[in-house]
Amino acid sequence: MSAPLWAGVIWVLAATATAFFAIRRQIIPASILLAAAPVVILWIGYVHGWVFSALAFAGFVSMFRNPLRFIWRKYVRGEDLELPR
Repeated sequence: MSAPLWAGVIWVLAATATAFFAIRRQIIPASILLAAAPVVILWIGYVHGWVFSALAFAGFVSMFRNPLRFIWRKYVRGEDLELPR
């Protein structure tokens, strides 16, 4: 298995482990994973082609659907939202 696929596997395991944390403790690791995802997805696409990159992107959106929805609503639409306590 290639290095980009190993990076993707490690990213998925780290994202799954982060999901077990309480919501307040998820913010920093999830932000790092959110920032690292495009790099890993593009790396997979560069080495293996756009189909695998699209599959990795679909998995990313599936795993981070709630944070992406929050970012969309808060920063793109300008809604006033607050984090859960």
